Amino acid sequence: MRELELDGLPALFEKPRRPRAGLVLAHGAGAGMRHAFLQEVSDALGDRAIATLRYEFPYMAAGRARVDRPEVAEAAVRTAWNASRALFGKVPRFAGGKSFGGRMTSRAHAAEPLADCRGIVFLGFPLHPPDVPDVAAERVEHLPRAAGPLLFVQGTRDMLAPLDALKPVIAALGARANLHVVDGADHSYEVLVRSGRKHIEVIEEVAGVIASWILDR
Repeated sequence: MRELELDGLPALFEKPRRPRAGLVLAHGAGAGMRHAFLQEVSDALGDRAIATLRYEFPYMAAGRARVDRPEVAEAAVRTAWNASRALFGKVPRFAGGKSFGGRMTSRAHAAEPLADCRGIVFLGFPLHPPDVPDVAAERVEHLPRAAGPLLFVQGTRDMLAPLDALKPVIAALGARANLHVVDGADHSYEVLVRSGRKHIEVIEEVAGVIASWILDR
């Protein structure tokens, strides 16, 4: 793993020996690029020949709790994306992120397409904040303009995007949008002990689904 700086943005780059694709991965609102979940997913993707580039949004790099304004976050998405071309070389490139990071990525792509982006991966799309469902329409209105394939990886216990509310949104996007449901997982991809599932099994499932989807594009 290499630590980098992308025009002022801290970043982490992981590249397997013979990468078949690359994924630019943005973090969620409450935890940065070094969060254990993103590290575990990146490692598991590396095992599947997918290189990853993670980066910090400006607010996280500065140690602030409040997320950046959308225009600032979208500019960071574009900075990281443009830098990824030299890092990934000629392999196909994909974008995405955890929760807030995925939403800001799709917003940036909807506003002005990320050049050569083969698709976007959402790790827990945040349809609305906890107990505030009224903002859902605002958060998804840009998705029809985010061109290309979309993969939504959502847990059945994700309170920020109940499946009965998210499925119609995905269906309206047509065949280019795919949903993979992680049984028993919450917004952080944690599962209850009584589920009988181990955390590593969830990580392997998530990484396997992403890798298969990417390599099929």
